[in-house]
Amino acid sequence: MAHKFLVLIVEDEFLIRLSAAEMVRELGFEVIEAVDADHAIELLETTADIAIVFTDIQMPGSMDGLGLLAIVRNRWPPIALLVTSGQVEPVVEDLPAEARFLAKPYMQRQLGQHLHALTG
Repeated sequence: MAHKFLVLIVEDEFLIRLSAAEMVRELGFEVIEAVDADHAIELLETTADIAIVFTDIQMPGSMDGLGLLAIVRNRWPPIALLVTSGQVEPVVEDLPAEARFLAKPYMQRQLGQHLHALTG
């Protein structure tokens, strides 16, 4: 049986997170969910094998999605990064190396293209 990559979805809006998790599962990935960046970091510290962090940019809490990406890139360099937003489109300079941006609203097919590209 093929190894399923584990995707950490970080999204404060419950229904959006639910929808994203469902899409990602249907694409053949495992999913764990976090409500904000602080929760995501707790999960990263306690969960082995996270392959991708898929985060929204705008979130309440101590940092936004871009702050989270910087920490993940620094502490867990092998983890692939995918960021989404309906409000802001980050300039490439604001994203860590190799991170990808997907604008909201997105279709499952677009999400799948990014996830498959990130997992090679």
